[in-house]
This record gives sequence, C-alpha cells and structure tokens, in this order.
Amino acid sequence: MFLATLGMTRITIRSHRVVVGGTVRPASIHIRDGRIERIDDARADIDYGDLVIMPGVVDSHVHVNEPGRTEWEGFETATRAAAAGGITTIVDMPLNSIPPTTTVDALQAKAEAMRGKLRVDVGLWGGVIPGNRGQLRPMLEHGALGFKCFLVHSGVDEFPNVDARELRDAASELAPTGAPLLVHAELPGPIENAHASGDPQAYSTYLQSRPAEAEDEAIELLLRVCEETGARIHVVHLSSANALEILRRARERKLKLSAETTPHYLHLAAEQVPPGRCEFKCAPPIREHENRERLWRGLEQGLIDLVVSDHSPCTPHLKGRDFMKAWGGIASVQFVLPIVWTEASQRGHSLADVARWICKGPARLAGLERKGRIAEGNDADFAVWSPEETFVVDPSIIEHRHKVTPYAGETLRGVVKTTWFRGERVYENSAHVGENRGTWLSTPR
Repeated sequence: MFLATLGMTRITIRSHRVVVGGTVRPASIHIRDGRIERIDDARADIDYGDLVIMPGVVDSHVHVNEPGRTEWEGFETATRAAAAGGITTIVDMPLNSIPPTTTVDALQAKAEAMRGKLRVDVGLWGGVIPGNRGQLRPMLEHGALGFKCFLVHSGVDEFPNVDARELRDAASELAPTGAPLLVHAELPGPIENAHASGDPQAYSTYLQSRPAEAEDEAIELLLRVCEETGARIHVVHLSSANALEILRRARERKLKLSAETTPHYLHLAAEQVPPGRCEFKCAPPIREHENRERLWRGLEQGLIDLVVSDHSPCTPHLKGRDFMKAWGGIASVQFVLPIVWTEASQRGHSLADVARWICKGPARLAGLERKGRIAEGNDADFAVWSPEETFVVDPSIIEHRHKVTPYAGETLRGVVKTTWFRGERVYENSAHVGENRGTWLSTPR
C-alpha cells in the first residue's frame, strides 16, 4: 500500500544498491512532502532488495513539438514515454513547435499548452534566431532555462540559423547572466562543398553529405566565441570525435565550453545502418564504429559532460526510404537509460558513471539544482531498475506518439521497474500510476 495516497506525507524506501554521489551502497531514503529528507541505514517502508535506486533521469534535449506539430509528438505522450524510461525531468527544445520558443509570448504559449498533460517535470529552452537578441533576457526572466541556436539550417524555416556575428551577439548578451547557449554545431560551408552522390537509399550517401569537418570547424568557432565573450556555451549532440581535442583545449584554457552526446552515437555505427532505413537518420549523422569508440573515450576522460536523447520524432510518412529527403531525427526518449547502460556495462563502466552522465550532468546544464542527484533537500525523483535484466524494444511497449525508432527489435540491458516522481510512484510494473502531476520548471534569473 502506498502510504501517501492515504494522506501521509512520509515514506522510506531502501535498496542494497543506491546511487549516492559517486558511490553505490546500501541506503534508506526518507521522503517527506516530495523531497528527500535524509539518507541513512534505517528500516524502510519499501525494500527494493537488489534493484538499483538511481536519481530520476534528466533529459535536457527533447523535441516535444507542441503546440503546432502535435501530430509529431506532444507533452502527454512525450512525458509518458519519459516516465516509462525512469526519466523524471525533460527540457524541451524551442524548435519544431509553432510558434518556436523565440519570444516571451511564445514561451508562455508553450507553457499554456503543457497544462495538465505532464507525467514528469518539464523545463523550456528558448531559441536564438536572427533579430531576437532583445527577447533573450526577458525570456530568462519569464522562465527560460537557457537558449538554443543553429549554425546551419535547422530543418524548419520558422527557426532560422544564426551566422558568426549573430552567435557572438547572443553570447555577449547571455554571458553576464550565466545562462547556457546551446549550439547545433555544424557550419554550412563543408556541407555545401560535400557534393554527396550515390544511391539516396544508401546510408553512406547521407553520411558523405554531412562531413565531420562541419562539426569540427563549428566547434573551433565556439571555442573562439567562448574565449572572446566569457559566455557559457554548450555543444549539443556531439557526433564527430575529432572535436574532442578542441574540447580538451577549452578545458586547458578553463573556458566554459561543454558538450553532450547521445545514445545513438554511443550505440549505433554507420556500418550497420541498412539501406532505406531512415529511422536511423539524424543530424549530425551517426558515424563509423571507430568514431563511436573515440566518443566513449571522450566520456571516460570527462571531455563529454552528459548524454541525452535528442528525441526528435516525426510522423512516419516524413521518414520514407530516401536518406537525402527524410526528416532527420531519432525517437528514443524512453530508452536512454537502457541504451547507455547496455554499452557502458560492456565497457566496464559503473552505475555511478551512468548516473553522472544521464542524471547529474543534464540537471547541471539546465541549472536544476534539486534534480539529478540523491541528496538531502532534492526532489524525491528516482528510477528503480534491474541492471541485469534484458528486454526487447517491441512497438507494443513504446509510449511516444509514433513507433518509428532505430531500436525496434533490439535487446537492451536494464529494465525500469518503478519511477518515483516527487515522492510518489508514477510508473510501476509496466503501467502508469496516478494523475498528471508534472510542472513547468521555470526558474527566473
């Protein structure tokens, strides 16, 4: 029996494997009014035995697409998928919704669109486009957690990319605030010069069209802008492992330049993408096996700070079988934890490593101080899961709006048993529990 449903506001849960800080140890977590009151070794109301209790996963890179393109995805379905995957917080990207989140009015329209639909907490990134510099600080004051921009065409005309001057202007505007500027780091020049030719149903043709140089040159630009402005700049969905050396130089110079990568870059490889399987298409592209292994070394060395889904779904007809025409985006928000654990466990990484990459790192990027860690005073958000069990990604279990994903049919390691959100169970035994209690995480600066 769940005590809180009877009006009690305290409950204690326990496991032999609780991820606390950088350790995994037996512990009891005392929950009061949705927060972690203390952590000790006392008896518990619920003992999970050998199941792992980890902080609720934080996914700071999700395209929910509502309002405007809700036929692609929406807050209801996206947050249901998140909860089923042990994710208790997502941060929504500013593009693919209509209007895009590039003004205060659009930010408030998106906040209104999510009302009553959230299984988990949601934060909002704002967007930087040409001409909206004057909107940036007001958007922070109204709840944006930071900003996203593109250096190349975004894929949707209503969210145009910025050039180098506009990038510097935005960085200069945001530097005094401490808010992060997230950048899709590909420059158009190397892409325009690629002149890809070949069978459009062959993945190699698409890979040729988005060369690593586009990322590498863009991240060199970000390093310079970071040094010139002092802004906090973050590379989203890093694909090219060549850029790790640029990130290393940034660390040596103590610049505020960080990077994330995604489960698809850490799990998939270009050599294994079948012809015409456009559910594998994303931008930047999935690169070769050797590049994937270098990204893992970048994670190990701390050059990559976090791993997030870049969940970017669309309707099935926008995929098709032509890589050069298909929408570029991979749907995976529900499976971040098992994808990362499947690969990490094979390489000898620990549960604490995974929690640092998919819980603590994304929360820190978004400035969500009460998320991503099991610590006194934090929200009582937990993923309770079995790292030894496996499951098959079958369409019947997929909770996001469309079932199109490159992981369909794969066997993954790590089964989420229960998701706790603000001290209550919202997902248990493969079923959603309770009402939609998620909130908009607006943190005016």
